[in-house]
Amino acid sequence: MAESTTGLLQILWLASPALPVGGFSYSEGLEAAVDAGQVHDEASAAAWLGDQLHLGLARADLAVVAQAIPAWRNNDLARVNELNQWVLCTRETQEFRLQTEQMGRSLLEWARQLGELGGGVFERLLAAELNPPTYPVASACAAAHTDASVRDCLIGYAFGWSENMVQAAIKSVPLGQSAGQRMLARLAADIPAAVDHALALPDAHRQAFAPLLAILSARHETQYSRLFRS
Repeated sequence: MAESTTGLLQILWLASPALPVGGFSYSEGLEAAVDAGQVHDEASAAAWLGDQLHLGLARADLAVVAQAIPAWRNNDLARVNELNQWVLCTRETQEFRLQTEQMGRSLLEWARQLGELGGGVFERLLAAELNPPTYPVASACAAAHTDASVRDCLIGYAFGWSENMVQAAIKSVPLGQSAGQRMLARLAADIPAAVDHALALPDAHRQAFAPLLAILSARHETQYSRLFRS
């Protein structure tokens, strides 16, 4: 029971918006969708985030984390590097690539600052010689250090992403906190299915194909007025 509780607390820690990796500063294309008029109220924001969870996160980053956690636990650094390179190669815009690199570096620095409290996560990331570490793969390294199941790790990762994205919607649409809580409830209900999808994906079926999102992200890079870095 003690080990299970410790694992749960560690996953909650990694999913927390307080983790100093800068996730709050990104909207992942949502702000551009608001600017384009495709997201304009609670219903359209909820639909957008639901689609992004199932069509984007589940098929790409969650699927990477699902494979990276056992690779870290087995010390299969060749596999870790392969997954890290896949993330880098599938970021379709400059801002999306900069996001995963910045958050990956920030997680590395977080682990460094923890020192012995980090349980060797910093040393394992350095040993893998990722250049640079992407956020999904670096996050998987931290999650692999826990005794939580891979599925629970993915649920935590997805919920952390959901909290950041709901806050981005509240600020950019804009919406009230009650609307945000309703959207978060919908995402939370969808997360288990998205996680199961990610766990079932073989390498050949993993993808990061979201053309409209890529177009909006490219437009966002030169958007005149914006709150978020992506």
